[in-house]
Amino acid sequence: MTRAGTQAGPGRSARDTALIADTSHPSRREQILQAAAQLFAERGARAVGVDDIGAAVGVTGPAIYRHFASKDAMLAEMLVGISERLADGARERIAEAGPEPAAQLRALIDFQVEFALDNPALIVVHDRDLPSLPGADAAAVRRLQRRYVEEWVAVLARLHHGDDAAACRARAHAVFGLINSTPHSAGRLGRPAMGELLRRMAWSAATG
Repeated sequence: MTRAGTQAGPGRSARDTALIADTSHPSRREQILQAAAQLFAERGARAVGVDDIGAAVGVTGPAIYRHFASKDAMLAEMLVGISERLADGARERIAEAGPEPAAQLRALIDFQVEFALDNPALIVVHDRDLPSLPGADAAAVRRLQRRYVEEWVAVLARLHHGDDAAACRARAHAVFGLINSTPHSAGRLGRPAMGELLRRMAWSAATG
């Protein structure tokens, strides 16, 4: 039986897909982003005030403005930043996996699963609050997302020689929908079990 994915390669960790680069020693700016993401996911960005975010990280609301010009700036940095990390990370994972498309697909599935398990709040924020971003920031997110999707499409096209780009794109979006369901399901299983289940299901969706 073909495995749905592999573990992260040498030097890799699930933190590669997290909102911040160093979760053991986050900067104040990174702490603010983490707290804002959680609050935005719970209440919606429009229902969260700067004072709420400040209280979550132990500073006064006005102190937030030393790091971000506005709440919209926080939302933009969250969504643009994680979109950049996904787009760049996908290309890196493909390169590390070697020339075989099956290995590349396993690497991409691992990467997306790690992202989803690390960032359930960001998935909720993206789905609900992306329309709230200013036009230029929303366009940047969508441009980066298209780049990420096309990395998957290229791999799937090499794996499924008879499928055109539209079919491969549909496969990719089906996999994203499955994996990104984790905000609603991940708490019911431990992380290892949930990760393995998602890998198996994503592999079946991508190759079936």
